[in-house]
Amino acid sequence: MKKVKRFFHPRRFFPWLGVHINLVVMAIIVLYPVLWLVGAALSPIRGTPGAVTQDTFGIIPIPRAFTLDNFTRLFTDHNYGTWYRNSLIIATITLVGTIIVHTFMGFVFARLQFRGRKTGLLSIMVLQMFPSFLAMVAIYSIFLTFGWLDNIYALAFLYIGGGIPGTMWLMRGYMLNIPKSLDEAAYMDGASKMQVFTKVIFPLSKPIITFIGFGAFMGPWMDYIFPRLLLRSSHNHTIAIGLFNISNPTDGAYDITAFTAGALIIAIPFGIIFFAFQKYFALGAAAGANKGE
Repeated sequence: MKKVKRFFHPRRFFPWLGVHINLVVMAIIVLYPVLWLVGAALSPIRGTPGAVTQDTFGIIPIPRAFTLDNFTRLFTDHNYGTWYRNSLIIATITLVGTIIVHTFMGFVFARLQFRGRKTGLLSIMVLQMFPSFLAMVAIYSIFLTFGWLDNIYALAFLYIGGGIPGTMWLMRGYMLNIPKSLDEAAYMDGASKMQVFTKVIFPLSKPIITFIGFGAFMGPWMDYIFPRLLLRSSHNHTIAIGLFNISNPTDGAYDITAFTAGALIIAIPFGIIFFAFQKYFALGAAAGANKGE
């Protein structure tokens, strides 16, 4: 009885109630668009978002009828399989290249001393101030000059290079927290710098590598600006371009339910990956925030 009285004491109960009300409100705000997405993907109604909402489930995102035709239509009426393949190729190359290049750069700037180190760090820091789309004209001119337009592999290398200013700092910040005594012990045992990187630093950097790798893999799926600028042929379109064309057709034949089905297919594997590696994401984001020195 005393525990109940203590719980309902105004100084305890009202703060507790306020926190949980806030959590419920935030959960509704976050989950409602997801529920609407699922409901629209299973809805038999085509058309604009307003038509789907009014004719199918109104405010509550539960369709009156369920169908999987929207998923089938993605592959029959649209080139969703081609878009998915192109995005997967770009994302995979970006993932591998980002892990190799950015991890090695983080190691060099965090563990080695060389002439021009501070100047290089300062230059990379300055580059973070400018969004990549500010260089769109220059990037287009370079791709046009070297014949890289409409090349999904060249776009992947653009993502790898464009991510250096941000992710390299995170990688370096994490590696600064690894005790340098491990490096010294490895050097005393006759290890080279490359062996220290591959045998000592790289295995200990799994959290930040996972965090950065997930971001690098997810980015190409969501980016619309650069694929639209650099990929002209329809067979080289990515998921972002394809779904945009579905939701904004030139002939006015809106198919928002196919759009939501395509978005849901993308979201499912990302959700699985995130929940499987969320421990590494939390550790990598927290530890990599230290830019040190």
